Amino acid sequence: MALTTFEMLKRPRRNRQTSSIRQLAQEHTLCAGDFVAPLFLIPGDKRREQIEAMPGIERHSVDFLVKEAEILHAQGIPAVDLFPSIDPFAKDHEGSEAWNPNGLVPTAIRLLKREVPSLCVIADIALDPYTSHGHDGIPNEFHEIENDLTLEALIRQSLIYAEAGADILAPSDMMDGRVKFIREALDAQGFQNVGILSYCAKYASAFYGPFRNAIQTSLSFGDKKTYQMDPANVREAIREAILDEEEGADMLMVKPALPYLDVIAKIKEKTTLPVGAYHVSGEYAMIMAAHERGWLDAQKTFYESLIGIKRAGADFIFTYAINQILDLLN
Repeated sequence: MALTTFEMLKRPRRNRQTSSIRQLAQEHTLCAGDFVAPLFLIPGDKRREQIEAMPGIERHSVDFLVKEAEILHAQGIPAVDLFPSIDPFAKDHEGSEAWNPNGLVPTAIRLLKREVPSLCVIADIALDPYTSHGHDGIPNEFHEIENDLTLEALIRQSLIYAEAGADILAPSDMMDGRVKFIREALDAQGFQNVGILSYCAKYASAFYGPFRNAIQTSLSFGDKKTYQMDPANVREAIREAILDEEEGADMLMVKPALPYLDVIAKIKEKTTLPVGAYHVSGEYAMIMAAHERGWLDAQKTFYESLIGIKRAGADFIFTYAINQILDLLN
């Protein structure tokens, strides 16, 4: 069969011919500096526990967590975020262990800032790891989450974490007004340089299941739909972002990431603050489960997922896939 030559001046494939040309034409890139590593804490010393719902992810005692953070930081990861899994006997109705100055998170913050001083330490501000009922706030006798009563607890937690040396506090509770009152409390106590990364758009998502397994918590009643956002809404997310910026947030967060790429993009259009995205436990677990069955390649799929989040407008990404992706990036 004779070859036919078509006359075309514009052939987009010319910019895809070789790896070097594709690199020149690439619009977005990933690097280690884009990522925040979520790390899970458990009590004790020299302890590691595999997280059943998140293959390849472990809970660490504080000493082992510091070693893990050192390794990640040496590979270019600029920041970690801390999540505790505490003993059930330490949990109560109000989550009072959250403001124990000798608790897991403050202890880890102090050690991290001493041993890895250039690492940015982010501390999540929420009560759900500490409450006996598993909610992010304090309920009344009717099982309604009391917004303003919860704010008082979040302020106490924030001040303890700031005193321990956290660089950034990340309120993830979705209570109204928490950015304003945490900012005012920090400034009043001399912590003007402690940043606030607000989860401005945290959706009531089914993708959080493996995370709850990781911190070993569950709800004893109801759900989180009265404070976390409806997955159907985007204008509400923009309103939340604007409010949090006005209240003094330094950075904003959308969680989860992949089902809400449109939300990331729209918030990025409305703010000059850095916008992050949380590539959550369910997003990680799905890919790992498919990889274990031989249905897809985890490393390549994580790269495609993370570059999609970056393309949507995320300036930084919280992800459990760091160890999966670093070899590829390097």
